[in-house]
Amino acid sequence: MTDINGTGSEPPKKKKFISEKIVKQPMSRAQMAKRCAVLLFMAAVFGVIAAITFTISRPLAEKYIGGSSTEESETISIPKDEETQPAEPLEETEEETTPISELVREAMENYHFDMNTVNNIYNNLRLAGQKANNSIVTVHSVTRDTDWFDNPIENAGQYAGAVIAVTDSEILILAPDTAVESADAIFVTFYNDIDVEGTKKQADKIRGLAVISVAKSAVPQEKAETIVPFTLGNSYTVRAGDLILSVGAPAGMPYSFDYGAVNYIARNSQAVDGAAQIMFLGLKGNADAGTFILNTAGEIIGWVTDKYDNDENADAVIAEGISSYKGILEKMSNGIATAYLGIKCQELTQEMISSGMPQGLYVAEAVSGGPAYNAGIQNGDIITSVNGEAVSTIEDFQTRIEEMDAGATVEIVVKRNGRETYTELVYQVVTGER
Repeated sequence: MTDINGTGSEPPKKKKFISEKIVKQPMSRAQMAKRCAVLLFMAAVFGVIAAITFTISRPLAEKYIGGSSTEESETISIPKDEETQPAEPLEETEEETTPISELVREAMENYHFDMNTVNNIYNNLRLAGQKANNSIVTVHSVTRDTDWFDNPIENAGQYAGAVIAVTDSEILILAPDTAVESADAIFVTFYNDIDVEGTKKQADKIRGLAVISVAKSAVPQEKAETIVPFTLGNSYTVRAGDLILSVGAPAGMPYSFDYGAVNYIARNSQAVDGAAQIMFLGLKGNADAGTFILNTAGEIIGWVTDKYDNDENADAVIAEGISSYKGILEKMSNGIATAYLGIKCQELTQEMISSGMPQGLYVAEAVSGGPAYNAGIQNGDIITSVNGEAVSTIEDFQTRIEEMDAGATVEIVVKRNGRETYTELVYQVVTGER
């Protein structure tokens, strides 16, 4: 090997050195106890400092930074009503010696009826309407657009809404779906002149309703405490001739109201994906602006709708009862979309079944463009089961749909009438959203 000078001599060998490792003496028990005591003391000091710092800084952080951005809202529960016929007046018994008609006539003859009596009745109705206004709001629907010259413009619609729930975190308002259908912004004015921004919680285009949410924190506490929601009444107990009030915007303007009576009730009218209780009313009502029907106890028993208008009752004020809608309204109040099939059904009578028709529900109409229609279900089919469960009443069918999720695949078995017999067909229907 040649070195750097080219002499070719071997390089000198490296010398080995002795390496030493210094080992610390093990700590005595006294030293270990002393060190543990110091560590525990320091941990306690830092813990106290951290707690004090957190306590002092938390209010400032919440004030300037804000709290949690994903505040959970409370679950809304709306108990359903039993579908029962309203109680009928008691009949006369053989033991009665004096007919009821004579007792009534005698009472009327002895009762002094004057204009003060009439004024008292109307004053009570007026006070009931004024009290209801405390739970009515004005919903401003704002849509933004541009004109021909590309200048920004805003269009605002005005609707009436009804407060149906107040939780620790939000205020829920029932309103016509037109108030949120194409809105770029929603603003709510309460009866105490508080203006706040709202958001669409959920909407139902089939029934024409929407639920709007307002953050309770956006309303001053002293004002929020005065907001009392309506109670949802039992529309199954309503009878023809009952005295009722219409609040919201029966005259087309929020905070108008009217009173009258129920003229007629159709208790099991065909409706999309269920049945509806339809009431014909002798008072003013405006479906587009939002009108809610109250009983004399101040409870909501329905809302004015234009979903059932036809040539025969074009001039009638029609309302839908609230009781058959409570299942859907509960889902909407919790921000959950209700499944949509698009089927109007009719229950089969015993005579129809005896004549050879299979047990089930008769499809009166598969709504054109609806999920059931697109899957192949036709008018005249008889639905025998939904997701493996037999259905024979509209109530069963509506309950099955309320249990479904929008966008889910549902198995519907139908029997279709052929030349000689009924053929069973199975359809996989992907539910839509109401």
